[in-house]
Amino acid sequence: MTHSSPARGELFIKALVLTIGVLLLFAPFLFQDTRSLEVAARICIFVVLVASYDLLIGYTGIVSFAHTMFFGFGAYGGAIALKQMGPGWDAVIVGAITGLAVSIIVAIAIGLLSLRVKAIFFAMITLAAASVALVLASQLSGLTGGEDGITYKTPQVFKTATKLLVDENGKVARLFGVKLNGKLAAYYFVFATSLALFILCLRMVASPLGTVLKAIRENEARAEAIGYRVVAYRTFVFCMAAAAASLAGTIYAIWLKYTGPDTALSFTIMIDILLMVVIGGMGTMYGAVIGAVLLVLAQYYLRDLMGVAAEFFHGVPVLPELFDPDRWLLWLGIIFILLVYFFPKGIAGTIWTKGARD
Repeated sequence: MTHSSPARGELFIKALVLTIGVLLLFAPFLFQDTRSLEVAARICIFVVLVASYDLLIGYTGIVSFAHTMFFGFGAYGGAIALKQMGPGWDAVIVGAITGLAVSIIVAIAIGLLSLRVKAIFFAMITLAAASVALVLASQLSGLTGGEDGITYKTPQVFKTATKLLVDENGKVARLFGVKLNGKLAAYYFVFATSLALFILCLRMVASPLGTVLKAIRENEARAEAIGYRVVAYRTFVFCMAAAAASLAGTIYAIWLKYTGPDTALSFTIMIDILLMVVIGGMGTMYGAVIGAVLLVLAQYYLRDLMGVAAEFFHGVPVLPELFDPDRWLLWLGIIFILLVYFFPKGIAGTIWTKGARD
């Protein structure tokens, strides 16, 4: 019984994540409107962001508010390269490498200077660094476009007008009613690269490195005493998380064809990442997928659902006002409180733990 119960909780979470993965794989064919494709692409990007952030907060116990900064470095790297060099793969590679290099250099500097201090002071240092990056992006308008951001063209294969396959009439071919054009290629680029980065994060926590990170999280002094160089490990994982966030930023920049302070460096993105980690469950990795899906779906569709509810309760006292779509943030807050109350370790973490107890 003890062996089968943990397996049940674990299998349920893995089956749920696999189902989400399959839905994302076939999203362009299952949900054929533009908005749904935008939602699916955003989920893919945020799964990587949340998984890489979970390496820090969930597995190593590092609280950082600079994750959006690294995301922004990657996004602006890709955007500036595509703007300056034109819409070629050479610009994508140069932009990704530049964003990656800047992210790793900054991560090493923050890591070596700050990871020796207490958690709250480190969090404040990362918050200050992220604020500086946001201000610089807004002020260096010659390079970053300032508050207006940068619009640019992406490689030819990702243009909506590009025909991946043509039918006998020379028009763009369709599969299950879906045009096989550049938009589809762009989505599968986002999906494939996000999947590769997520698998990399999974492999990292399943390796001996993951065990060391958990040891540091549980008792830093003991990990140091048995011979692990805690600062070196913490700096390394901080750099790895920064690198994953940076690459996610470049991928998102290619998908959006626009990069600005609001889409790449906004503190709202950092809050979203934190909420997703808490909803999914810290230190689970699979929770990153569940948290990202739930919050992104709520952000895009909760207003619509509330509009339907308001129509349904039309004529009933108070309820139509309560379900007014403009109050969607209130309901999002209530849902979040309920999730935290009923799933104190996040959805994945709580189900996993309950399975282990049965």
